[in-house]
Amino acid sequence: MKIGFIGVGNMAQAMIKGLVKADQIATADILVHGGHPANYADFVAEQRITAVADNNSVVEQADIVFLAVKPYIVPQVLAETNAAFKAHQPLMVSMAAGLSLDKLAEQSAADLPILRIMPNVNVANRAGITAVVGNEQVNAEQLGRVKDVLAQLGGVVEIGEKDFTTFSALAGSSPAFVYLFIDSMARAGVKHGLTKKAATEIAAQAVLGSAQNVLMSDDSPWDLVDQVSSPGGTTVAGLLAMEEAGLMTAVVKGIDATIAKDLESQK
Repeated sequence: MKIGFIGVGNMAQAMIKGLVKADQIATADILVHGGHPANYADFVAEQRITAVADNNSVVEQADIVFLAVKPYIVPQVLAETNAAFKAHQPLMVSMAAGLSLDKLAEQSAADLPILRIMPNVNVANRAGITAVVGNEQVNAEQLGRVKDVLAQLGGVVEIGEKDFTTFSALAGSSPAFVYLFIDSMARAGVKHGLTKKAATEIAAQAVLGSAQNVLMSDDSPWDLVDQVSSPGGTTVAGLLAMEEAGLMTAVVKGIDATIAKDLESQK
């Protein structure tokens, strides 16, 4: 199987790094083309992937083509590649935020199977989460093929297109929120005498292990909170202080604001 990327920006590079680490697709079978080849020449050499001459070459050679360009560039790309998509029938997978399946179908001017995905930056370490949805022309085998590729990069969740904005807040923006939480914990460690490096490593490892426990357990996160909290203990004291400061409300408000901004940008 050959995988193509039209656009070689940050998210495309994160996905490619994850695929190279997964080592299930030959690096030479990962094809890329972007608007400024000089900007990704070093990346191509480092990852040992294949840079092709133009967008049509990606479509003509790949089995799955990821549209990894900004939404406003998609119409231009599709106008250029529509004939190649019709002739060669690779799966079209859009990563363009806010661009619906109906709009993609309209711009492609063809009755083609089209999928839409939204990965997060952690795909680079094969610890990401990617949302996927397909239009009515996508059959189970085609959806399965794309999900198999995405599963090499971490978790995959099939959701309705109407939920992509919420997913974007919970998965796309949230790494920044988690980094802020880790840094805040680390600063508290520094306040009490640890070096910033040691405190950051401790906090990050605690978050990593806690996330793994949530994914591996049948218990809810709140049940796991109770398991760590001894009656009258230090953890309960810390939890109550955080709630008094409004931690849960702050998190929900942050997600709300992210969703509102995303919806505003789609108007």
